[in-house]
Amino acid sequence: MLPTIESLAADLATRRTSSVELTRAALARASDPAGEGARVFTRLDAEPALAQAAASDALRGAGLVRSPLEGLPVSVKDLFDIAGQTTRAGSVLLREAPAAARHATVVDRLLAAGAVIVGRTNMTEFAYSGLGLNPHHGTPRNPWDRATGRIPGGSSSGAAVCVSDGMAVVAVGSDTGGSVRIPSALCGLTGFKPTARRVPTAGVLPLSTTLDSIGPLAASVRSCAIVDAVLAGEAVPCSMPGDLQDVRLAVPIDVVLNDLDDSVAAAFEAACQRLARAGARIRRIAVPEFAELPALFAKGTLPAAEAFAWHRGHIERHAAAYDPRVVSRIQLGARISAADYIDLLAARQRWIAAVHTRVAGFDALLMPTVPQIAPRIETLVADEAAYFRANALMLRNPSLINFLDGCALSLPCHAPGQAPVGLTLAGLGGSDARILALGLAAEAALAA
Repeated sequence: MLPTIESLAADLATRRTSSVELTRAALARASDPAGEGARVFTRLDAEPALAQAAASDALRGAGLVRSPLEGLPVSVKDLFDIAGQTTRAGSVLLREAPAAARHATVVDRLLAAGAVIVGRTNMTEFAYSGLGLNPHHGTPRNPWDRATGRIPGGSSSGAAVCVSDGMAVVAVGSDTGGSVRIPSALCGLTGFKPTARRVPTAGVLPLSTTLDSIGPLAASVRSCAIVDAVLAGEAVPCSMPGDLQDVRLAVPIDVVLNDLDDSVAAAFEAACQRLARAGARIRRIAVPEFAELPALFAKGTLPAAEAFAWHRGHIERHAAAYDPRVVSRIQLGARISAADYIDLLAARQRWIAAVHTRVAGFDALLMPTVPQIAPRIETLVADEAAYFRANALMLRNPSLINFLDGCALSLPCHAPGQAPVGLTLAGLGGSDARILALGLAAEAALAA
């Protein structure tokens, strides 16, 4: 079982360990030539991390503990600016770009909370896929069935494997269409995507300025709640009362239950039964709006339009430096006119209002995070059609919540020893605290 923020904070408080010891252990795992570290990190910052750890131990010795994150090893995705470093976003295109002049806001907040930043994690190039493949820096192998070599999920691929392999206690990623929740689901972790406006994106290289959100991947709901509070600049909640008794959970029957493989279908049904036994009132409902998105996206998507706006100059000069499967999708944004983009923004607001009306009276939506277990890396590398088919499937369910401007938690719900499967609890925009509290109760019910 992976350590949580809570368990390690208790160890630090009772002097059973120190920040330096935890950081050295994390760095040793990251540097192990037999491990995944070379594919997990695009940059490992051993010397600064050990200095931060020593400073944290000194502050603790003087009676100062800034947050539950004090002294704990944390990684950040290669999208976040760190002063003096180049933010490459998993690419080779930006390797000669100027170093950042200052930290991203979320990095400042992590450091102010006492986190020890061990390095920058690998990702799908420019965050533009839900699979996690990266031809430039390698693809970290999913901790489940590592011998076969399965995808970790993306785009926060290194973030998930970093936590699963003990290279950090928690990882911070970004989520535009599922990039925190997909790798969490496929690697057996807990991941939280907050309402987009909750965490500032200053100093974060964008994919979609409309949909980008920043959230944690960790070993427990409480760990995610702690990091979410730090990232949002809020006080860490002292308690999170959560109870499933008479909680109303809606399972949409449109789209999200299509194409489930046997492992996901069985794990999802078993999870629903456990939540019901804990008192939840689960009802399957029609949400036909979910099936309307392909028509809304007929002329293009928000990520395509907004990514192309950022990348178009780079593509004109250096298209060959991109992962071909990434640049081909970004270039689709060139087809979207300004009028089409404005129409899509207006259609989104009408769609959000319709979904709000549809789910009124429910406390949360319940669905499989992704419909299938992690496919083999080799299959997706070799087969273009398989790659794009798998990418669409992985993004399908989680991206609904991004377009809804909602928040969502992915919890592991598979049986021990089985392929990891994620269970999503999702809420409307601004219901973050409620979803995290429900997640804590659901976590306990699933464990029981």
